[in-house]
Amino acid sequence: MINMVMLVGRLVQDPEIVDHDDGKKVSRVTLAVNRKFKGTDGVYHTDFIDCTFWNHIAKNICEYCSKGDLVGVRGRIQVDNYEKDGVKKKVTSVVADSITFLSSVKSKEDLELNTDENQEE
Repeated sequence: MINMVMLVGRLVQDPEIVDHDDGKKVSRVTLAVNRKFKGTDGVYHTDFIDCTFWNHIAKNICEYCSKGDLVGVRGRIQVDNYEKDGVKKKVTSVVADSITFLSSVKSKEDLELNTDENQEE
């Protein structure tokens, strides 16, 4: 059996890292992934998919990425069940095995700033 997913989307928020007592690091972010086709209303819809990054991948995404950056994520789907106030809940997320940085809002801003400065000289 194979449990593998590949996503390309934009970070919905700035990633933050959480250090656990056992030394592990984790970052949980939501990825906005556009669908390839239009809905019945003629509009492209977006899926918001929760992703979990561990240890060195969590450190890298927090260091190099921010809200709006385009990333590629390869990982596996994980379903966690729990009970809260007597109600059973199910949470589905993607646990990342790897991440690819496809674009950076920061680098685009830096490029625009450098271009503007060069034109003034």
